[in-house]
Amino acid sequence: MNFLRILKISLKYKYSLIFSLLTALGVGILWGTNLSAVYPFMQLTFRGESLQTQLESQITSSEALIKTLQEQYKDPSLPEPERKALGYKLMKEEYALKGFRWIQPAVLMLPSSPVKTIFLLLVTLLAFTLLKSLFLIANVIFVARVTQHTILDVRTKLLQKCLEMDMTTYSTEGNATLISRMMNDVNGISAGIDSLLGKLVREPIKMLVCLGIALWIHWQLFVITLLVVPLIGWIILKLAKNIKRYSHFIMQEVAKLYKTLEETFFGIKIVKCFMLESHETQQFLERGETVCRGSIRVAFFDALAKGVIEFSGIFIVSLALFFGAWMVISGGTHIMGIPLSSRPLTFEWLVMFYVALLGAADPARRMSDIFTSIQNALAASDRVCEMLDAPIKVQQPQNPVKIMPHEKDIIFDNVSYHYSEDRPVLKNVSLRIPFGETVAIVGPNGCGKSTLINLIPRLADPSSGQVRLDGIPLPEISLEDLRSQIGIVSQDAILFDNTVMNNIRMGRQNATDEEVIDAAKKAFAHEFIESVLPQGYHTPLGPLGGQLSGGQRQRIALARVILRQPRILLLDEATSQIDLESERSIQKALSEFHHGRTVIIVTHRLALLNITDRIIVMGNGNIISSGTHDELLNHCEFYQQLYQ
Repeated sequence: MNFLRILKISLKYKYSLIFSLLTALGVGILWGTNLSAVYPFMQLTFRGESLQTQLESQITSSEALIKTLQEQYKDPSLPEPERKALGYKLMKEEYALKGFRWIQPAVLMLPSSPVKTIFLLLVTLLAFTLLKSLFLIANVIFVARVTQHTILDVRTKLLQKCLEMDMTTYSTEGNATLISRMMNDVNGISAGIDSLLGKLVREPIKMLVCLGIALWIHWQLFVITLLVVPLIGWIILKLAKNIKRYSHFIMQEVAKLYKTLEETFFGIKIVKCFMLESHETQQFLERGETVCRGSIRVAFFDALAKGVIEFSGIFIVSLALFFGAWMVISGGTHIMGIPLSSRPLTFEWLVMFYVALLGAADPARRMSDIFTSIQNALAASDRVCEMLDAPIKVQQPQNPVKIMPHEKDIIFDNVSYHYSEDRPVLKNVSLRIPFGETVAIVGPNGCGKSTLINLIPRLADPSSGQVRLDGIPLPEISLEDLRSQIGIVSQDAILFDNTVMNNIRMGRQNATDEEVIDAAKKAFAHEFIESVLPQGYHTPLGPLGGQLSGGQRQRIALARVILRQPRILLLDEATSQIDLESERSIQKALSEFHHGRTVIIVTHRLALLNITDRIIVMGNGNIISSGTHDELLNHCEFYQQLYQ
């Protein structure tokens, strides 16, 4: 079971688990102890006898009964089955007598006055209740500590898994789905663990203590109350399956709801300009209605389960009370000819038996409250573990080859790539890029340009063929060694919600402030950082660097790459969405920075072609031609069309 896999993570917090169990045990024992005060209170109130007198009466009565049973047991004419039953009654009564004599010294120390004894009893009850409350508070704290640390570990594992995924998986799954699993699904697990380690440990202990008291008072009557339990268990099991199934369905629909929100907010400019507010609202409502219907069904099954459990508890108590009252009123020891007791059941013991069953019914009712959260956690665990168990397509090598700084070439050898069998992106591409060459890759949208350069840092691996760096296949190089030599600037310059200084420093985290500023100067970003931004390099950029223009973001992204000093520079449409001034600044920065490293540029802007040594023309997943700009204009009709 996947939920058990998640629970195993909590075992590392063993001390908190142990203390949570001990405090739960304390709550359960004190719960039963407090209820047990009902019997002496009734004896003192209704009979007006001191506990010493009552105990002496019990001892005298027990000794007389033992003497009678011993005489009957010695009768040689007694049939063997009856002798065995009589022997059991005798043994039980002897144990009861030992118990009475064991507590007698403590009882003799109590006040002889019934009123004083009641006062002492109530003070003790209040003290025990206070102690139980302290145990309960401690239990909640320890359970919360285990739950929250476990959930943090699960989310960390999920994040690590997401960071190991290749770019194709991100495109297929979508950010909203991944976020939904990390947040919404894991929240479901959190509620389940909290319920399991909290109420589902604490309440059964309370219930077992009370059932133990009822069993001790009259085990035959207790057995009668359990006759309907198998039927109740079968009904609850059926309800549990329905709740788990619909909980799983709801989680899938919530992920779609997240996706709708993500697309709406990401494309808010299009939504507003094309007046799609009503359309997006309607789409959200339709998916929200699906979630609502599923949630209502879960609520129905949850309410049904609670009703079954509550009705069953009252039915069991009523059954026990009926037969118990029959025995008290009749003063007998048999019900419908069936022997149930060796001595008549008194009113006080019947009330105590009833209180014990009620004491067990309250924890049972509380356990019904966590029924849905456990089923929800089971469904959430299946979805989370499905993600944790998903195969990693880009694997670290078992025995990585140590590589030197890149100095020879990058080779694509019959490389093909497809998202699925019917969606080929690259088809048997072969290409050699010598070290130090600046290459531009051009072609229409969807021809595989970006996919080709994504294979170099192993953001994805080829479906067939091989990519080699300085003669070594990329899968044989550790990802750290490979990616440490690569810098990339993409079409959407990704910046983080941090300062300018820290965003640039992500290129090399141990860089000094002076090195960061020098990189910004080389990227022609220093001037606007100092003159335009209110706090200079210490200005927070907001989510995704949203406070900057496209050109400003690209120059900071370029500064980050310059600080990294990579041997391989990848530019994926880096100037496609910026103004002319920013493009000229970036072109000037690259004209100085591209020397002494391999540079691969995916572009359709002529300005960047001026610094290239060679242009690769792609179409429909293949390399159509290559050469300089002038050569391609002379002999490549496809390039001529692109140029025009």
